[in-house]
Amino acid sequence: MTTNENINDSAAIEYDAAIIGGGAAGLSAATVLARSLRKVVVIDAGAPRNAPAAGAHNVLGQDGISPLALLERGRAEAIGYGAEIRSGTVVDAATDNDAFTLSLASGEKVAARRLILATGLVDELPDIPGVAELWGRDVLHCPYCHGYEVRGKRIALIATSPMSAHQALMFRQLSDQVTIITHDPAALSDTDRTNLAAMDIAIDERSVERVRTRDEGGTAVLDGVLMTDGSVLDADAVVVAPKFVVRGELYERLGGSLAEGPMGGLIGTGVMGETDVPGVWAVGNATTVHAMVTVAMGEGVSAGAAVNASLVMAELDAKVAAPA
Repeated sequence: MTTNENINDSAAIEYDAAIIGGGAAGLSAATVLARSLRKVVVIDAGAPRNAPAAGAHNVLGQDGISPLALLERGRAEAIGYGAEIRSGTVVDAATDNDAFTLSLASGEKVAARRLILATGLVDELPDIPGVAELWGRDVLHCPYCHGYEVRGKRIALIATSPMSAHQALMFRQLSDQVTIITHDPAALSDTDRTNLAAMDIAIDERSVERVRTRDEGGTAVLDGVLMTDGSVLDADAVVVAPKFVVRGELYERLGGSLAEGPMGGLIGTGVMGETDVPGVWAVGNATTVHAMVTVAMGEGVSAGAAVNASLVMAELDAKVAAPA
């Protein structure tokens, strides 16, 4: 834990709360706090995970909205209530005397009484040429985020993970033209193979050379899956299972330890996003790797309310303890 620098010397405590990450979770928390007349800053590196996608789905009343448009509206709302949005990358965090100081890559320092981590995660994609180029458009992973858009189409799922068989079963609900390619034979157990056969999911025992692309009006689009034997499997969409890597470095710098989740480490939280590090809350994909946009929003709202309540009680305690 970085506690050796005195926060009161390095930066005045300017904010009631600082939020690291300006996605759906972070902006929702900022809006709740700003509506409670808290001085809040959101520090955002500007790299939203869902930026490649054409639309965000299951967002009630705004289904299909561009993820970037959704964030633009969210920023405008938070700013309208008085929140500050600051572009930058937080490279270090320290705590001392019930406050936090954040060091930005620019050399700036930001100090706040409470901290919300909305740092999200990174999708580590299978090392197959073409996957990263088409990620979020023709190469997908979530049946709820993008499945409806490929309903009834030819879906090729490249098995690289124990999650691949589960994915295939979910996408089979949306199309009767699902083929799972045993790129990594160890990814499929005997039980998986039995279940896939029961649901009439074709199993292709070959491995993949690359996901082919072709140019359409300056945009790369899917042009089938090239196998190592030189043949091409026609497909309208490709499904892969990325590894979810939570951005938990700052939490660890503050003395926290990542908890074990079903897909790797994550920031463990209790009620309303509170972590084991006093004064720190966490929300969104950093805590719930499978969270969709609306789940992340809800977590942000809950954490924002909890942080405000924490500040109210701290202020009450200070008043009660003050000499008459």
